[in-house]
Amino acid sequence: MTLDLTPATLLGEDEPPAQEVAGRDGQSPFLFICDHAGRRLPRALGNLGLSDAELTMHIAWDIGARQVALRLGAALGAFVVCQRYSRLVIDCNRPLGAVDSIATISERILIPGNQGLAPRDAQARAREIFDPYHQQIRAELDRRSAAGRPSILVAVHSFTPVFLDVPRPWHAGVLFNRDARLAEPLLALLRAEGDLVVGCNQPYAANDLSDFSVVHHGEGRRIPHVELEIRQDLIADEAGQAAWAARLARLLPLASQALVGSSAAHDPVAAPPTG
Repeated sequence: MTLDLTPATLLGEDEPPAQEVAGRDGQSPFLFICDHAGRRLPRALGNLGLSDAELTMHIAWDIGARQVALRLGAALGAFVVCQRYSRLVIDCNRPLGAVDSIATISERILIPGNQGLAPRDAQARAREIFDPYHQQIRAELDRRSAAGRPSILVAVHSFTPVFLDVPRPWHAGVLFNRDARLAEPLLALLRAEGDLVVGCNQPYAANDLSDFSVVHHGEGRRIPHVELEIRQDLIADEAGQAAWAARLARLLPLASQALVGSSAAHDPVAAPPTG
């Protein structure tokens, strides 16, 4: 018997690439990324065995996050990279090989199309979605580094008001792993707004196993970075998206000013996380 060693393919020639890019000419030091911006499924995967209603839920994407990221980029003249395909195809904020890189269950919902996935099919998802998206981010950071331009990485996410029947009180969360030099001033500024409950590494805590983007692109390059979580009911419509983008466009430059002259500006080890 002859083994078929031809790599599996996923996206058709007429399907868009994983990465959506805006603000290519932006001169801002900020680079906004959105790992879970879209809920598109490659034609070859059908609906993964899920209903239309399930594919509009948080299990498929971060509701409202793409619009906030694009508005932020426009407001600050910044480069933006969004990932078009559903996190159910492959999660672009998980290390490849992580247990939930290609989820077989999300919250309480089984993902039939991800059960018993052949290695070559998992590799196709990584090769055609995960890799191009992160290569786009990498290329932009390389370009800035070569030109001697500073970079500040901000990952935009959203979270559900209730998770597994437990209400979440936070309006937003500021996430970081080892490097808190941007997270700490931003957290203080958001809390000083007076109308927000803001979590520090809540409702999720960033770490090497659960987060890829800020760990790989931010910590790996020793550039300032932060991961933002906004509660979905606050950015489910255009008015909420505009309000949160305006708020963050005002506060992020103020938070970045804390980096100037900081002894930790080039050494994340010197800026350990605090609660």
